[in-house]
Amino acid sequence: MSNFLKDKKTIIGMIHVEPLPGTPKHHGQMLDIITRAKVEAVMYKEAGVDAIAIENMHDIPYLNKQVGPEITAAMAVVGYEVKNATGLPCGVQVLAGANKEALAVALAAGLDFIRAEGFVFGHVADEGYIDANAGETLRYRRQIGAEHILVLTDIKKKHSAHAVTADVDIIETAHAAEFFLSDGVIVTGVATGQEASLEELQAVKAAVKIPVLVGSGVTTDNVDRYLAVADALIIGSYFKVNGHWTQTVDFERVKGFMEQVNKLR
Repeated sequence: MSNFLKDKKTIIGMIHVEPLPGTPKHHGQMLDIITRAKVEAVMYKEAGVDAIAIENMHDIPYLNKQVGPEITAAMAVVGYEVKNATGLPCGVQVLAGANKEALAVALAAGLDFIRAEGFVFGHVADEGYIDANAGETLRYRRQIGAEHILVLTDIKKKHSAHAVTADVDIIETAHAAEFFLSDGVIVTGVATGQEASLEELQAVKAAVKIPVLVGSGVTTDNVDRYLAVADALIIGSYFKVNGHWTQTVDFERVKGFMEQVNKLR
């Protein structure tokens, strides 16, 4: 297990990479995309965050469990530059549910973890049905020699309907993820920027021995409650200008947040 989830209550700042080549909203050049990601990464480091994650959230509409080679290549370059600009632990998510591509990115870029969707059971997302993929994801990790890269897995993921697994609660889902060798589970709200249920978080933390992370909705108003339970917090929206994920990182917001966190931990 990488120490970045063991040493302290870890704060992970999200970089939402600008629209990549081939996607409907892409504009400009790769150099511009890389430069913005590096600038935000350095802001995160200077503001005191513990780790960084990159995600292709602007690549709407997302493909279902696959992306083109141009996306994998672009994310690897961005990830490499972010990691080398900061030296912080870094991770990657490739939407939607492209977990093998994320592992390839992480290995090529020297990253420390991926955030994986659809690890156990299945759910209906905006992109369609995303089926369980723990077996193929972890076998691929083994095949490419990437066992040192953590696979952190969403459970009862946001932006999704879980009617097909309505009889399987979040605790059972967490147990299944742990049994299928997840390196950590992520609890979220129903959408980006929405608060996760504190009751669900407490129940999951009590049920599993692997790290438990909060993946959405953390602000200065609730961080004390989440930090008391979770092993790590992934924060995107709150760290941006006006608290909206589409905006750039707001250094002062991040710095103020980290000052509050450091008093709590």
